[in-house]
Amino acid sequence: MLLSAPAALAQNCRLALVLAMDVSSSVDAAEDTLQRGGLVAALTAPEVQAAFFATDQYVALAAFEWSGRYNQEILLDWTLIDSPAKLLGAAQTIANSTRSHNDFPTAMGYALGYGAGMLERAPSCLYQTLDMAGDGQNNEGFSPAQAYAAFPFDGVTVNGLVVNGADFEAETGLIAFYKGQVMRGPAAFVEIAQGFEDYERAMRRKLERELTPPVIGSTSSPHSPRG
Repeated sequence: MLLSAPAALAQNCRLALVLAMDVSSSVDAAEDTLQRGGLVAALTAPEVQAAFFATDQYVALAAFEWSGRYNQEILLDWTLIDSPAKLLGAAQTIANSTRSHNDFPTAMGYALGYGAGMLERAPSCLYQTLDMAGDGQNNEGFSPAQAYAAFPFDGVTVNGLVVNGADFEAETGLIAFYKGQVMRGPAAFVEIAQGFEDYERAMRRKLERELTPPVIGSTSSPHSPRG
C-alpha cells in the first residue's frame, strides 16, 4: 500500500520540538548569557546528539524567546535535523542570536499561544512538543489555562524547565505553578535548574528525555500522539 505524501512525511519525522526561552525583565544580561549558551551547549552535548539520531526518523526543531504580550521573537525557524551538520548549524544559529527585549513582564499565556501557532506550521511529525523554560510565574495577560482553551493544543505535549532563584525554598511556588498550570499532556514533565548556572545541565537532561524515542506499548512515553 502506497502512503500519501503527508503520511510518508509523518512516518519519517518522529517529533516536532519547539523550545521557548524566557527573556522577561526578571532575567538579567548575565543570566541570559548563561541560558542562551546553556541551550547551545545542551544541543551539542554528545548524549543529546545521540538522542537526536537514535532512530532513522528525524526531529524538526525550532526555538523562540518570549517575554511580554507581544514580545516573541524566533531564534530558529523550523529546521529538519536529519544530520549532525544540521544540528550543529541549528545550534550555531541560536548561538549567534541576540536578545530582542529585556524590559517586559512574563506573559506566559501569550507565549503558549505563540508556540501553538509555530506548531501549526511545523513539518508533519508523529509527535509535537512545546518546551517552556522560565524563571517566573505568569504576571501579564491571560493564564496558561486560558491559552490551552483558546489555542490548538490537541495532541501537543507541553514540558517545562523551571529556573529556580538563588533562594531555592522560596521558589517552590514556581515549581508548583509549572507542574499544576503549565505542563500538559500524557507523560509531560518539569525539569528543575537550580539557578541559571545550572541551566545547561537541566536543559541537557530535559532534551535527552524529550528526544528519546517512545517505546512501543509503553505508558511512559515522553510525547503525546497528534490528534
